[in-house]
Amino acid sequence: MKIAFVGKGGSGKTTLASLFIRHLTANEAPVIAMDADINQHLGAALGLDEDQTAALPAMGAHLPLIKEYLRGTNQRITSADSMIKTTPPGEGSQLLRVRETNPVYEACARTVRLDDGDIQLMATGPFTESDLGVACYHSKVGAVELCLNHLVDGPDEYVVVDMTAGSDSFASGLFTRFDMTFLVVEPTRKGVSVYRQYKEYARDFGVALNVVGNKVQAQDDVDFLQDEVGDDLLVTVGHSNWVRSMEKGRPAPFELLEAENRVALQVLEDAAEDSYADRDWERYTRQMVHFHLRNAESWGNAKTGADLAAQVDPAFVLREDAAVPQPS
Repeated sequence: MKIAFVGKGGSGKTTLASLFIRHLTANEAPVIAMDADINQHLGAALGLDEDQTAALPAMGAHLPLIKEYLRGTNQRITSADSMIKTTPPGEGSQLLRVRETNPVYEACARTVRLDDGDIQLMATGPFTESDLGVACYHSKVGAVELCLNHLVDGPDEYVVVDMTAGSDSFASGLFTRFDMTFLVVEPTRKGVSVYRQYKEYARDFGVALNVVGNKVQAQDDVDFLQDEVGDDLLVTVGHSNWVRSMEKGRPAPFELLEAENRVALQVLEDAAEDSYADRDWERYTRQMVHFHLRNAESWGNAKTGADLAAQVDPAFVLREDAAVPQPS
């Protein structure tokens, strides 16, 4: 299952993503976590100190390796250099699975030990002021997109991505890569405006979207969110002493997380699991191709000097049985 946590800065989405990851691990689900947010705080939320966070390999720095591996023997891709972030897989492409060892994971993923088991953490790498132009920003987030486009996963395994709710994800189609998107919203007018923008962008693409109300202090906050987002409101989360202790660097065992917050996390997992019944690999592949052709025409062809529409394999459909597990 591919799950996205999105929201505006300060909404608490990274904290909720980290709690969800801990919850899944406590339930013995294999998890790959990806930090695709500009602020790169997921590692810290999972308990890494500053040195450990700084030592995480940057996916953007390994983009040539990622492209070369995913290209595989796909004859439609003339060179790794011609791949852009939206390049879809085809016959001969190397695909990724959650439970395997491969050169991409070896270069870009690191094991993080949580109370109840280990996860694999991948990160785009920190963004500097110069990155927030075009080229560097796109290369860093593009590494995540390429991996998601070439990843096949089953119902009992999770890829959890912490990402911004910015316009870039809509231009590339990144927002369509998920079985479930949890939009973290504060009970404020600004928080609700982010929801409305995201909902509008996602409307025509069958995106499964649920709102998680965060920083809820009273019933009035719940009423406000229900009035503004209606049935999209899945669950609300309030203050957590456990989270406050973690943020002070004094984490308690995860089993001591407040009961009401454990219940909220189970609601999220149940919603994610329920979305599997609606998984449509043909639509998923079709959307990949749609956004690839759009990006190829708008900038990709000019950048690479090639007709990137030729990369599309019209007979290929990504699906769970499409990947042959790679030897470890």
